[in-house]
Amino acid sequence: MSSEKAYILSGRNTIIHKEKKFDLVLVNGDKHPKIKVTQNGLVPFKEELPKNRRDAKERYLEVMYISSPDIFSEERSLIFVQALDGREYKVDYSKVGTKLFVRIHQESYL
Repeated sequence: MSSEKAYILSGRNTIIHKEKKFDLVLVNGDKHPKIKVTQNGLVPFKEELPKNRRDAKERYLEVMYISSPDIFSEERSLIFVQALDGREYKVDYSKVGTKLFVRIHQESYL
């Protein structure tokens, strides 16, 4: 069963959001905050995670476990996210709790 993903991986730590219909939820281990990538940028994800893929699809979400083998195989301290709002965001997990945790890296990458 082949399913179309709402993102593309690029390089060692870049995620490109490509499907407007689904928001991405970035899960980088248990101790880091979860982030939702929407068509309007990045926001904290405060809801309960979907229990399975079907539950996620019903909520128009795609959960990305950063350390899973099909993503980056380990937790990352730095991730770049190209969002559908035309911006590339830098997510620096070593700066959780500061204004540098999530910030715009490039205003327009298109």
